Amino acid sequence: MELSDQLRCLFSAQVEERDGSYVIEVPDREVRLGDIDQGETYRVAVLSSPSATESDETQREPDRERGPPEPPVDEGETRQVEIEDIGEQGDGITRVERGFVVIVPDTEQGERVTVEITDVRENVAFAEVVERQDYYE
Repeated sequence: MELSDQLRCLFSAQVEERDGSYVIEVPDREVRLGDIDQGETYRVAVLSSPSATESDETQREPDRERGPPEPPVDEGETRQVEIEDIGEQGDGITRVERGFVVIVPDTEQGERVTVEITDVRENVAFAEVVERQDYYE
């Protein structure tokens, strides 16, 4: 399945009936981490869960019971990214899967670079530039 670059967050939830409507709850960490903003309107994609015939061992618990998802990057991993913004401290900011933020010092907005992930935390990672890509590549 191909995911759009516009994907802001990804989580699992159950559809619940409330007062004649059906509701999908958004985990508060998605707002707290800045992936989405309260009061804004977003497009939502609904994907089916694993089939009911799978064993209980392979079925996942709802997101609120599993805790936050693991970061989508690992220390030592190399990625090609485009710097989307510059943070308050002057460091480049890019986002990878699920809108996960990677901070890259010594870069400029719009620059394409190959980075190595040097530090991974629950909601952010840090990387160093390994190679700068030519604008036309």
